[in-house]
Amino acid sequence: MNIQVIRASQTWQRAGAYYVRIQGMAKQHNISLRREFDEYDTPSTEYIVLTDGDFPVATCRFYKLDENSAMIGRVVVLPEYRGKGLGKQTVLEAEKWLEEKGFLTAVVESRTVAVEFYRKIGYAVTDDNIIHGDTFDCIGMEKKLI
Repeated sequence: MNIQVIRASQTWQRAGAYYVRIQGMAKQHNISLRREFDEYDTPSTEYIVLTDGDFPVATCRFYKLDENSAMIGRVVVLPEYRGKGLGKQTVLEAEKWLEEKGFLTAVVESRTVAVEFYRKIGYAVTDDNIIHGDTFDCIGMEKKLI
């Protein structure tokens, strides 16, 4: 693997994030494009894209919640690249960028099956109430960045 990190700012880079989300999540879980690409996919949303060579293989997005915190979400790794630490690398790259932007806290709404993944990289459950989404059940978690 020849993994490169892109802070997606151009259309072609964002297309890589969208490709991974369509192939690694929407298609796999029968999620419509309307539901996968929601009101949080805006021009101000930031995206991390990991590529293997020129091929996009992992992504996440983040957006501002308030002056001190941002939401990291839509963390997706293509099925054939899972189990190689790319999900962790994607989230840690997003956190690094958030710190550079001055955010103090990263927030996630973790799928219930991924809570342990986030715990291992420093997130703590903030609310035991399950968020029942259209597709997945999630739990709120956060991590202090600074």
